[in-house]
Amino acid sequence: MAHLRLLRHNQNPSLLRFLSPFSSSSSSSSSSSSSSSSSSSGPIKPVGYPPKNESNVEQKQEQANERDSSSSEQATDFETPRGHQTRAPRTWTREDIRFVKDAPLITPVAYPTKVAPLPEDRKDEERDEGERKGDDQAQEQLMREARRIESNSRVRRNLYGFQEEEKLPYPTLIRVEKKPQKVAVDLMEAIREVKANSRRNFLETVEAHVNLGVDPRRGDQMVRGAITLPHGTGKTVRVAVFAEGAAAEEARAAGADVVGGDELIEQIRTGGGKLNFDKCIATLMFMPRLSKVARILGPRGLMPNPKLGSVTSDVSGAVKAAKCGRIDFKIDKTAIVHVGLGKVNFSEEVLRENIGAFVNALLVAKPVGLKKTSKYAGYVKNFTLSTTMGPGFPVTIQSLSSAADHYSKLQVK
Repeated sequence: MAHLRLLRHNQNPSLLRFLSPFSSSSSSSSSSSSSSSSSSSGPIKPVGYPPKNESNVEQKQEQANERDSSSSEQATDFETPRGHQTRAPRTWTREDIRFVKDAPLITPVAYPTKVAPLPEDRKDEERDEGERKGDDQAQEQLMREARRIESNSRVRRNLYGFQEEEKLPYPTLIRVEKKPQKVAVDLMEAIREVKANSRRNFLETVEAHVNLGVDPRRGDQMVRGAITLPHGTGKTVRVAVFAEGAAAEEARAAGADVVGGDELIEQIRTGGGKLNFDKCIATLMFMPRLSKVARILGPRGLMPNPKLGSVTSDVSGAVKAAKCGRIDFKIDKTAIVHVGLGKVNFSEEVLRENIGAFVNALLVAKPVGLKKTSKYAGYVKNFTLSTTMGPGFPVTIQSLSSAADHYSKLQVK
């Protein structure tokens, strides 16, 4: 009864109605106390709620039915696929209306698919943009230069007034015209052209320049040799011989220009680099002594070498060969051999024989490690004839081969 007293004291009608059944059992036992308390708290007023308007609910149900009927009519306009049956429109109840009456009609929306640009496309765009900017800058620079040149060429003040200068053409790039390469000709034709283009005041030397297909940095592909030309070089060769005793007498008899021993070595060492000879020949006993002047003779190509036949015991034969026109050849750093083969006043046949002898010696000096299918393929790239200060004329390999074969036949006979 305590909770009833508290509720009555607070006078909350809704809670009193909820708890009234629970208070019936104890009403008989506490009739006297409840009468005294009710008289003091006052009567309880019933609370009622307004009833629901049934007309509004029926109106909403009718609107939902109309909406369903319209949607079913629209659905029947489309063709139904085979094997499917059309469903009858659904009848909505009051409980269903509570959940779908305010739901909006959602129509499907299709958005265009977005494709991210590939890295290649970005590079092309950046490149095109960079080229466009570069072209604009170059055009702007050209226009600025044109305006500057035009403003400078208009009028220039002179002491006597204004003097108009002549208009100069706008500067343009001049393309360098490459000279056409000369076509290789026959050996005899090249000799005629070389002799015809010699117009100097001195007697020029006929030179041969051969480009070889070897590597000069490799020791097994070094090309060097010596050959005695059948008709000489046309030059007066001064020969020096390092010998003593009987070998010195043989050298003087053979026509050596300078003959000596230790006194000749001392003269070269203290002479300040001045030499009065073109070839050097030495005997075997003088090779250790020549180390004193090796730095003087070596750079000039005068140091005696056993491979070239300038270190020998047959002194007279070496002197005669040097006087008759013995030449030494060796490739340079660019794998090219330069050698003189005669004078311009030599006849065509004499020059042809000298060239044939040189080509034969060049084939003999071919490195063993250079493996090719033929004698010339991959070894002799090009062969050029020229004078000391004249133009060069390339020669065909076939004509060189025929000249070398002709010289070999003459040697056999």
